[in-house]
Order: sequence, then C-alpha cells, then structure tokens
Amino acid sequence: MWLVYVCDEEEKELGRQQAPGSCPHCGGKVEAVDVESQWKFCFLPMCFKIKRKYFCSLCSRRLVLYY
Repeated sequence: MWLVYVCDEEEKELGRQQAPGSCPHCGGKVEAVDVESQWKFCFLPMCFKIKRKYFCSLCSRRLVLYY
C-alpha cells in the first residue's frame, strides 16, 4: 500500500503598481505585483507568505532585483 501526500502552492494577486526603472530587455515600464502564496499539505494550510514580484509591462518578463 502506497500513501500519496498532495502538496500544493496557491498564489493570489493582491495588487499591482508601477515601479521605478525600466526593463533591461525591451525598455518597458516595470510593474510591482504583490502576491499572496499559501502552501497546502493534504488541503491543510501550512505556510502563508506575501511576496513582491516584478514584471515588465511590455514584454511580460519576470524581473529579478539584485542588490
């Protein structure tokens, strides 16, 4: 008998706003997107985080911020 555990991550967009800077690939405007992510284990919530992700509004690439 095998037991299978289901792990899943759900993401929900909370909001968008324009961020300073421009896309290094195409020169488009950068958008900051606030995302709520929730890890579930067998349909039970395990972890809850709010992240900020950056995307280009012109070419839709995911941008990474380096310090």
